[in-house]
Amino acid sequence: MHSKKPWHLNRRAFLRGIGATLALPSLECMGSEALNPSPKRLAAIYFPFGVSMAAADSGKADWNWFPEKAGADFKFSNPLSPLESLRDDISILGGLSHPEVRKIDGHDSGDTFLTGCDLLGRDLRNVQSMDQIAASQLADKTRFSSLVMSTDGGVGEPTRSSTLSYNEHGRPIPALNQPRQIFERLFGGGDESTARGRRRLRSAGSMLDLVLDDAKRVRSHLGQNDKEKFDEYLDSVRQVEKRVERSQAWIDLPKPELTDQDRERLKLESDSNVPEDYVGTMYELIYLAFRTDSTRVATYQIGSMGDATSLSGKFPQLLGFGKNIHSLCHDWNKPNGIEPLGKWDQFLSRKFAEFLTRMRETPSNADGSKSLLDQTTILYGCSNSTTHNNRNYPLVLAGGKGLGFKHGNYHRFEESVPLANLHLTMLKKIGITADKFADSNALVPEVLA
Repeated sequence: MHSKKPWHLNRRAFLRGIGATLALPSLECMGSEALNPSPKRLAAIYFPFGVSMAAADSGKADWNWFPEKAGADFKFSNPLSPLESLRDDISILGGLSHPEVRKIDGHDSGDTFLTGCDLLGRDLRNVQSMDQIAASQLADKTRFSSLVMSTDGGVGEPTRSSTLSYNEHGRPIPALNQPRQIFERLFGGGDESTARGRRRLRSAGSMLDLVLDDAKRVRSHLGQNDKEKFDEYLDSVRQVEKRVERSQAWIDLPKPELTDQDRERLKLESDSNVPEDYVGTMYELIYLAFRTDSTRVATYQIGSMGDATSLSGKFPQLLGFGKNIHSLCHDWNKPNGIEPLGKWDQFLSRKFAEFLTRMRETPSNADGSKSLLDQTTILYGCSNSTTHNNRNYPLVLAGGKGLGFKHGNYHRFEESVPLANLHLTMLKKIGITADKFADSNALVPEVLA
């Protein structure tokens, strides 16, 4: 009797149904190709208002965010010290910024961290962010095209945006900010049956069709200014339509199962009143989304430039550092302000380091030859060096050694090198087709193997 030949699927096999064509996730029956998929990922993390920049003669030079000397033998400053165990997986970057953003107010620069756009020259209209360029090309590979998160949630307002991500029309993508809501979207299934879920999505789709059909009629009677405002509304409706279509396409595939240990690490009821738990849980959700290949693109805005209106503004006070973020950052060069700001920077570095360590300790493929961190390129930083200064962004590039990045250096770049060069480099290294991004004029060879 002949043994039955194992059933194999090619990775290019597709699911067809519900009017959608969708690439299958990696399954064991796909053979060695599926067992070592090592998907490529991208993330961006942002914090507001700048960092501690203690002068060499201040007596507190160790609290300067940037290391004293460039090169491979740099010494970690106090604010960056939590990252020391990750030296071989990170690069400290100085000197980079967006040239078009240098001329606008410092508090207006957060919206442009991932776009490089001259907001004032475009009447506050942004352009597509680099994460969404990646998401648009990777969208068919995962259940969620991207994970967009922030402490404040939503979109905020122009120049005080509470999201890092902008769609192809340059309009802000609402960020999620409630851990349980994010968890349920990624992993929750509830008790709803597939049939009931399909009916619900079909109903939602029909409703959206009616809204969009009616909107076309209404738009034809509007003046130009009203049309522009109405188009913003239509854009948000179309974003919902896309989510419904994706949900329909994936409804027959169960969401990933998590272990009890995974669930124990999450503090889903945490909120902005407990920054230690809240920031840690938001990072953990990105980690789980990447580990389960639920998405390959994520952004997290820890705080916005909204100052008094931002939920994150109180984080330093709650942690015992004396003032809110904005006030703390204004004291960057004051004798009694350098260390408290440096300790806030150190807290941010510690939470980032915990996330990177989780990524480094988790295999990305079956044979364990690559970690999640090896297969993910991550940008961490701020669009101010000091408050109101849109130059010399404090940046850390992490991960991606399996993608062709090399680390272990502090690089100081000339101001003539635009940050968009780094954005383009990150996009290219995760396989995104792009010849240019914003005002880029080259790749960044210093961070490439």
